[in-house]
Order: sequence, then C-alpha cells, then structure tokens
Amino acid sequence: MGTDTRPLNAQDMFEQLARVIEQRRHADPKQSYVASLFAKGRHKIAQKVGEEGVETALAAVGDDPDAIVSELADLWFHSLVLLADANISHQAVFDELARRFGLSGLEEKAARHQDQ
Repeated sequence: MGTDTRPLNAQDMFEQLARVIEQRRHADPKQSYVASLFAKGRHKIAQKVGEEGVETALAAVGDDPDAIVSELADLWFHSLVLLADANISHQAVFDELARRFGLSGLEEKAARHQDQ
C-alpha cells in the first residue's frame, strides 16, 4: 500500500498542484491533459477557465453543493494552468489576496480605480 501523499493544507495542495502542472507542461499532449492544454496555447487555456467559470456559476444557481465544489475545483485547477502558462506563481495571487485582507470590498475597489 502506498504512502498517502495528499496535501495537509491548502498552501501545500496548491504547491503540489503547481509542481505537477509544471512537470506535465512538456509531456506528450497525447498522454497528458495538462500538456494538451499547453500545446493548444493560452487562448485555449483561457477558454477553459471561462467555461469552468460559467459552469461554476450555473452550479451555484442550481443550488447543489456537490456540483458547486466540483466546478470550483475545475475552475481553480484550470486557473493554475493559466498562471503557469503566464509564468505567474500562485503565490502572487495569495499575496494579492493578503494585501486586500482587512479592506472592505468597496475600499479595495476604490483603490484599484485610483491606481488606473
């Protein structure tokens, strides 16, 4: 029986997923779904993120908690593939969320508009 290698927390999970995605980036696209996404390019990856976002929204209005969780997992996964394709670490997203922590949504939105 193999060792349980499931991540212990969310940070570890994202780290492991990012490593797997990076390892599969240059794999045979016929053998790896991740490699096939990279081979098709950023437009296809972005399209998948969009599709998963729509599916998440539809699951939310369907009020099925299991479907919401499943679709959000797909959305997060494809978002990690997009980040990898753009050479952006998921840590950058965590850092941005941390920066926003403690601000009201309205304050954060107003600050973004002032910066533009």
